[in-house]
Amino acid sequence: MDIVNHNKSAWDSYVDKKDRWTIPVTDNELSQVKKGDWSVVLTPKKAVPKHWFPELNGLKILGLASGGGQQGPILATLGSDVTIFDNSEKQLQQDKSISDKFDLKIKTVQGDMRDLSVFPDASFDLIFNPCSILFVDDVKTVWKECARVLKPNGVLMSGLVNPISLQLDEESLSLKYKQPFSDLHSLPTEELEELKTNNEALIFGHSLSDQIGGQLEAGFMLTDLFEDGWDEENKTNEYFPALIGTRSIKK
Repeated sequence: MDIVNHNKSAWDSYVDKKDRWTIPVTDNELSQVKKGDWSVVLTPKKAVPKHWFPELNGLKILGLASGGGQQGPILATLGSDVTIFDNSEKQLQQDKSISDKFDLKIKTVQGDMRDLSVFPDASFDLIFNPCSILFVDDVKTVWKECARVLKPNGVLMSGLVNPISLQLDEESLSLKYKQPFSDLHSLPTEELEELKTNNEALIFGHSLSDQIGGQLEAGFMLTDLFEDGWDEENKTNEYFPALIGTRSIKK
């Protein structure tokens, strides 16, 4: 099936449903940003350490699969030159609306994160990629494209999912699925069809070799990481952090 178009439609519908990850920052939040009180997330709960960022004023940032009007407007308010690239047109509209309202000059581009050919080589100083690679089947291609469009010594920040968290039965927390998990190939036909009927985004649980090793293979050097848990009720939160935030530099 056409995963890109299916997930595009799903995320457009999430905007209509006001999913947490589609709700833009408020006027008050941006007022606080101007006073120096700000944070952004790659994973559900934990703020990205501020020392991970270079000087933000004038920095050319690509928000990769980062639509929704959440991180982009904050970084633009701090003086960065922000481009938001996302598969969902309605998610991009959230950024455009905030940008127009506050004259933030955020650029928005619709597309598949595995194909950044719209951007020339060495276009950006930093790529900010919140937890979204689980919505594509080939993460190594994403890392290669990130390396291409980043300038030398450019920074890649990404939110990852520990693949074992997707292999567990949600109730018993016993292993249920082989790695790598994917809605397409791991679920029984009736469960997959229900997800399609309900227009739910389909996900892929990439191995750590592909998520972290793939960055190294693409020419990045890992400089830091942190772990985080889900922001909603999830039994795994009691036992291990299911999310990982990584910071890498293009060598």
